[in-house]
Amino acid sequence: MNKRVEIIEKTTAYKGFFRLDKYRLRHSLFAGGDSQVLVRELFERGHAVGVLPYDPVRDEVVLVEQFRIGALEAPQGPWLLEIIAGMIEDGELPEQVAHREAAEEAGCKLEDLVPIARYFSSPGGSSEQVSVFCARASSEGLGGIHGEPSEGEDIRVHVLSFDEAMALLESGGINSALPIIALQWLALNRERLRADWGAV
Repeated sequence: MNKRVEIIEKTTAYKGFFRLDKYRLRHSLFAGGDSQVLVRELFERGHAVGVLPYDPVRDEVVLVEQFRIGALEAPQGPWLLEIIAGMIEDGELPEQVAHREAAEEAGCKLEDLVPIARYFSSPGGSSEQVSVFCARASSEGLGGIHGEPSEGEDIRVHVLSFDEAMALLESGGINSALPIIALQWLALNRERLRADWGAV
């Protein structure tokens, strides 16, 4: 099959903090030929980075809690427990974003960065890709309120044992994709990390 897409028309329907583009297009079909002309909206918000700081000696993770408009109607409320995350700015590498956001959101210094995945967050309507890392860090003394007030950030830092974090994950207390992916990866790779990082 020769996979192809023909863009017939592209317009910007909205441009603010985010952008919404509207496409008229057709694409090749698995059975051969082309689709009908489709109209699709694409949410353009840039690309993001998430990082899970893990202290292999204390067997603790660093998570952050903040208000999220997307969870406004959630039964548990719009304050979500997540991993550290931020948007990639022009000219930045994902690793640089991880270090910057860890300092801003948690006062946390990262050491070894281990790539977990790079994935599309919602490819049915958004171009966003998320790069996820786990990082060796010391959790000692971390906590408190952080964030950039000029960006409207109000972030509470939580230091949890690995077992506490997994219990929250299993009970639904952690309910967004990025921390679920990172914590499940850590569960699969924790013993190897602890051995590699000299904690066992």
